[in-house]
Amino acid sequence: MMNEERLFPSEPSARAVAVKLYESVRNLPIISPHGHTDPSWFAENKPFPNPAALFIQPDHYIFRMLYSQGISLESLGVPQVDGKQSADPREVWRIFARNYFLFRGTPTRLWLDFALEKGFGLKERLSAGNADEYYDIIDKKLQTPEFLPRALYERFNIAVLATTDAAVDSLEHHKAILATGWKGRVVPTFRPDAVIDAEYSGFQDNLKMLGEVTNLDVSTWKGYLDALRMRRQYFKKYGATATDHGHLTAQTADLSLLDAENLYQRVFTNKLAAGDVELFQAQMLTEMAGMSVEDGLVMQLHPGSIRNYNTPVYEKFGRDKGADIPSPTEYVRALRPLLNKYGNDTNFTLILFTLDETTYSRELAPIAGHFPSVKLGPSWWFHDSPEGMMRFREAATETAGFYNTVGFNDDTRAFLSIPARHDVARRVDCAFLSRLVAEKRLDEAEALELVKDLTVNLVRKAYKF
Repeated sequence: MMNEERLFPSEPSARAVAVKLYESVRNLPIISPHGHTDPSWFAENKPFPNPAALFIQPDHYIFRMLYSQGISLESLGVPQVDGKQSADPREVWRIFARNYFLFRGTPTRLWLDFALEKGFGLKERLSAGNADEYYDIIDKKLQTPEFLPRALYERFNIAVLATTDAAVDSLEHHKAILATGWKGRVVPTFRPDAVIDAEYSGFQDNLKMLGEVTNLDVSTWKGYLDALRMRRQYFKKYGATATDHGHLTAQTADLSLLDAENLYQRVFTNKLAAGDVELFQAQMLTEMAGMSVEDGLVMQLHPGSIRNYNTPVYEKFGRDKGADIPSPTEYVRALRPLLNKYGNDTNFTLILFTLDETTYSRELAPIAGHFPSVKLGPSWWFHDSPEGMMRFREAATETAGFYNTVGFNDDTRAFLSIPARHDVARRVDCAFLSRLVAEKRLDEAEALELVKDLTVNLVRKAYKF
């Protein structure tokens, strides 16, 4: 299924350079600084239940495509809010196999082909005809020691893997990993959205829990901020190097102390005025930046997604079920309050992501090309694809350069897609650099140095690994 020169330029001389560049980085370790894999996999190190639970049910890239063609999430065994999950795993796999053609031309197909061939030695493309055979082969291998989560982590040559965890999370699985003495490095990432977004499901209960886990009075502005500082330190204790913020917009604010206190009282008591939800999120981004200056945690901002857009799906299946839709996002005016306050601080790192590609050359690259604190995150989510990655390099490089970017992160819940996604990123970077070499805009020696930076060095530096 997998041609060894996939994603490289068709022009022979450029392709030869891309091959050479790729061979220099293909076996370098994977650094995964932002993702959503389950830390319990590595704490408990139990076999994955079955092929459907491994490939399909945790991966919204897969089931959103199937759902778009009228295949119900119930039939795919996607867990429901009420705990129901009655689909037979083998039948889920058969549905997936019958509809594998739907993924033609998508990055998901590249990732799946890679996982099937490189992970399980299955070199014929998945189809209705081989569905049961492939299910049995995969299912049998999943019961062997070589396919336990920690063994796969080591086989994938992962150097560090970051999860994403709620601000009030106990981090019990991260504690358990450390207690076993296993040498794999799985670290948490501090995600405070549930205690910052007043429209988040269960927000008032989440604030109460924040007070309980810190034993602080979060009914006051000072107590609330102190509780967040305490939680950040707790995350650092268990290896965290970054925070992550998934706001709808990139809006920031810099209110006076009195205005911030009054705003928080309205938020805490749920007596909100028009605009308070967005203003509070905007103020909290600036507060989080200030805390990052204090404690050194890298700050990531992922704006621009209208979450849970399909309300019936959200009500039945919950969050992160493939129904998040990108929206236009403005950065220049939105970030100015935060950047005027902290953007010139060389001890602060703000990594910006976007789902709005129109902002790369107009807004994001100029901001990153000026402020010492700002770096550009890689192509994200809907643009985590060969074309999306190439558009990012073409749009951002001339203004921001390579060294105001942070390498690649896979942002995945699907464990087996991690090496596949990193392989695609490495190939696309090699293709882009080979074109610069072919056009005599870059020496080959520079390209060989640069591709290592894009693969491992920039991400290590940005995320402080």
